[in-house]
Amino acid sequence: MDQFRNIGVIGRMGSVKVVETLRQLKHYLVNENYHVILESDTAAMMPGHGLQVASKKILGEICDLVIVVGGDGSLLGAARELAKSKIPLLGVNRGRLGFLTDVSPNDMEERLGKVLQGEYIEEHRFLLDAYVERNGQPLGFGSALNDVVLHPGKSTRMIGFDLYVDGHFVYSQRSDGLIVSTPTGSTAYSLSAGGPIMHPKLDAIVLVPMFPHTLSSRPIVVDGKSEIKLVIGETNETYPQISFDAQTDISCAPGDIIRISKKPFKIRLIHPTDHNFYATCREKLGWASEIAAS
Repeated sequence: MDQFRNIGVIGRMGSVKVVETLRQLKHYLVNENYHVILESDTAAMMPGHGLQVASKKILGEICDLVIVVGGDGSLLGAARELAKSKIPLLGVNRGRLGFLTDVSPNDMEERLGKVLQGEYIEEHRFLLDAYVERNGQPLGFGSALNDVVLHPGKSTRMIGFDLYVDGHFVYSQRSDGLIVSTPTGSTAYSLSAGGPIMHPKLDAIVLVPMFPHTLSSRPIVVDGKSEIKLVIGETNETYPQISFDAQTDISCAPGDIIRISKKPFKIRLIHPTDHNFYATCREKLGWASEIAAS
């Protein structure tokens, strides 16, 4: 099976271990006669590589598969860039947790070989789009695979805001902010703030308040097709921020409106055939793995 003939490679910057794995990966793919294209920043870490170089955008146009070497953060960045191109992504874990980058460098060649022969599981994960408006005019836009987060930025003051779901008023809240998370992001920042773990196949969004000023505020799970609107209170003394996967930010002001909804394009994730969401949770979250005796 030769469906992955042109393979793009993206690596996390600033890591000696990532460069070692990139060199090993390049050697393997070239020896197996695949056409390898390095992302331009990744190529700068590998002088003398002798391979084709392209931007992330071009990778999405010319590749059949993109392999990301790094942590989950590296894959999040690639996912935002490549979702529209519908190119499948596979992650080699050189980070810490590895919920998304689930191929270990130790047995990379064996597992990758099976994937390239057509033995794999494919998942489709949705992203979120967020638009910020000020005085009726567009101010900024961003996408996220994990979460869109309203937070105080460098301030320590609480944020007052109103929440609407599909045009229905939900509540006015004073808190440190709100996490709007996909099922993919439910095992990330949302989880640390007390949100539920959601199976990746769910078509749902979870809204998790951050240290709300009332004990009755709890996470709310809504339909994945919902439009979420946040209105930052006019009386706020702080200028909060909206962050996307904790990697990019937009500075907001009192009175700004944030509209969040599902992105029309899903990301395609490739996993080895033994991938299992619950096994990943057991391993990464330290759940008990023993089956209790009856």
